Amino acid sequence: MTLTTSENGRHAEISGAGFAGLTAATALALRGWTVRLHEKGNELREQGAGIVLWENSIKVLEAIGAYDAVLADSMTPPYYETRMHGSTVSREEFGDLRWRTLTRPHLHRSLLDAALRAGVEVRSGSEVVAADPAGSITLASGETFEADLVVGADGVRSKVRDSIGFEQDRWKSRDGIIRFLVPRHKAELGPGEWDNVIDFWNLEPRYLRVLYVPCNERELYVALGAPRADEQGSQTPIDLDLWTSVFPELTPVLKSAAVAEDARYYGYQTTKLRHWSHGRVALVGDSAHAMCPALAQGAGTAMANAYTLATAATAADDDSDAFAAALRDWERLERPITDRCQQRSADYAATRRMAEGNQFGPENLETAVYDPTDPLRHGAGAAGKQR
Repeated sequence: MTLTTSENGRHAEISGAGFAGLTAATALALRGWTVRLHEKGNELREQGAGIVLWENSIKVLEAIGAYDAVLADSMTPPYYETRMHGSTVSREEFGDLRWRTLTRPHLHRSLLDAALRAGVEVRSGSEVVAADPAGSITLASGETFEADLVVGADGVRSKVRDSIGFEQDRWKSRDGIIRFLVPRHKAELGPGEWDNVIDFWNLEPRYLRVLYVPCNERELYVALGAPRADEQGSQTPIDLDLWTSVFPELTPVLKSAAVAEDARYYGYQTTKLRHWSHGRVALVGDSAHAMCPALAQGAGTAMANAYTLATAATAADDDSDAFAAALRDWERLERPITDRCQQRSADYAATRRMAEGNQFGPENLETAVYDPTDPLRHGAGAAGKQR
């Protein structure tokens, strides 16, 4: 998709240089906006380990010119395999549906490079502490900036969201994960289909889980799942004897995880807002719809909604009331698919039904196959094609 970068006279201020913020910034800049992106950290980097991207994310990456970079250091595993107590219960493949596994730092670098190429001004060490629906932000330094559009992409603890007082519900799930990037250890793991994504489950006598995600030929993302209430299973550094006793086939990988730095347990949580926008302020990503990772769509929905926000804001009239109405209409069109994904993800996390395998049927792939770049996606018959 080729877009002009000539200025259209509009300016955006964005809080948060994660996947959602970078996507929104680049998509707006490619549509002629001047864009200033604020990141409170002194370094522009993505924390975390690995990630799975589906067709919806890939469409956005192509549209903003970041896909080739992502493709260069990522992979498509042959199968998504689920194992229960050491035995395979399903091996899912997805035919023509594109999906990629990669490290979160690589995705972040690819998005950041695309933003800089598009002319986005990126400020690190710049914390947005408040926003005004009339179209302005305030920094921790006391500086204020006016904008035609303010985007809150500043995560589950969003100060943009909370400064305005968006109504929200937030609840925690009983489980969580410890995330690591470690070497592949393919030779040490021995014979087996170690290029698959493999979801290892153990439910008896206690719930423990290992999600094994190869990201490229060098790096492996592993997520160790345990209940919040399990002090031994959720502790960091990990209890190597515990994890290798349950998953002995993964001993080389678990040994690397045991000595990894900055290990942290992340509890699953869901955030649901009554509205995603107010005046000239719109929220995207975890600030608007944080979700459990059961369907691997937290980043996918964030990037899709950031991209469609840029499209809707560019098409909106300048008048403040008309602009606010356009943002409400954007939410009305885009929110239902995200809400369904969020609810399904919460249900899967609550019931641990992912352990049954074969989770990626048509209903759960609804978000994965959605094309946020298709201008006709909400036209007659589009719903049937996307679901």
